[in-house]
Amino acid sequence: MNHHTVQNQNTRQTLTRREFLRVAGVTAGALLVGCAPQPQPTTPPTGAAPVAVTGARKAQVAIAQAKTYDSKVLYDKIRDMLDSLGGLGDIVRPGARVAIKTNLTGGAYWEGKTRGLPGTETFVTHPEVVRALGKLVLDAGAKELYIVEAVYEWESYTVWGYDAVAKELGATLIDLNAKAPYPDFAKTPVPDGGKLYNEFTFNHLLEEIDTFMSVSKMKCHWIAGVTHTMKNLFGLAPLQFYRAGAQDTYRSGFHGPNDETAGQRVPQIITDLNRARPLHLGLVDGIKTTESGEGPWIEGVKPLEPGVLFAGKDVVATDAVATAAMGFDPTAAAGSTPFIRGLNHIQLAHDLGLGTNRLEEIQILGPSIKDVTTKFRAALG
Repeated sequence: MNHHTVQNQNTRQTLTRREFLRVAGVTAGALLVGCAPQPQPTTPPTGAAPVAVTGARKAQVAIAQAKTYDSKVLYDKIRDMLDSLGGLGDIVRPGARVAIKTNLTGGAYWEGKTRGLPGTETFVTHPEVVRALGKLVLDAGAKELYIVEAVYEWESYTVWGYDAVAKELGATLIDLNAKAPYPDFAKTPVPDGGKLYNEFTFNHLLEEIDTFMSVSKMKCHWIAGVTHTMKNLFGLAPLQFYRAGAQDTYRSGFHGPNDETAGQRVPQIITDLNRARPLHLGLVDGIKTTESGEGPWIEGVKPLEPGVLFAGKDVVATDAVATAAMGFDPTAAAGSTPFIRGLNHIQLAHDLGLGTNRLEEIQILGPSIKDVTTKFRAALG
């Protein structure tokens, strides 16, 4: 495969365009199986996920234990997890275009600033997890693979090893802050309207891919309480359109003027983003991470090694299980631990029918939640 890295707005590349159903917010395949906001298709890649309810087939979340980022170990672990979930055949068709959203928050400036440890072992998604998933996606027959993030600077991809991963996989790196390789950005609607945003400005690629996956770090979050696969979609939005001023280095327009506002806004925006660009698979890297916050800019953050991975096609359920394995209640009320500064976005997603956060409605594949639980300290400050 002849793929090329796309660097910001300086590189242009022609891609085949797929008609995007802007009103539905998903690609044409969803019409064949019904349009629900959270897809877990059984036929075309972009079909809709059934919400797990009493008496219905339970949502499934796979758990695996891993103490190392060895490439072969991860490939085998993630392969077995996906196999237990029924494989990738229902979401990755032969010839599919697939995007994997990684989590490279904060920028390369923060590398090594958590007690001298690498960022990939503390607060950003380890590239070996993405490498393993990427190989499995290609094994399933994908034709084009993209690794996407609205990076703080292109150096984030380089410093954290994603250039090498992309080269090996024949994947294309995309900076979602840029419009390249397209002439402009897309306006992508939230189906039936969102809680705070009715549409988002996105790179057109997010409209055209057949399958979308989120690979996140297992962490606490100062505002959102926890950050897993759903919160990871904050990095879809180009920074320049969602900040309050030209000098801001984060999406201050999303957060609002203060933490109290942010605690109400951020969780609702998470659900808006997940409805505008639904996910087909969530994978959580909890092998090595941090507790007490999302990165070294949060006071009190310290390393933790839970040694665990989570995967699921119902990303609400996946995030709920990861949250429970941190010692927290994924159904906790707003203002309670770990959602101490605002709403519980996992509960909001459940209420919107995007998936389930009720552990009794989730089938665990692999070790039990109890067997992999590492109690995290919430972002208390």
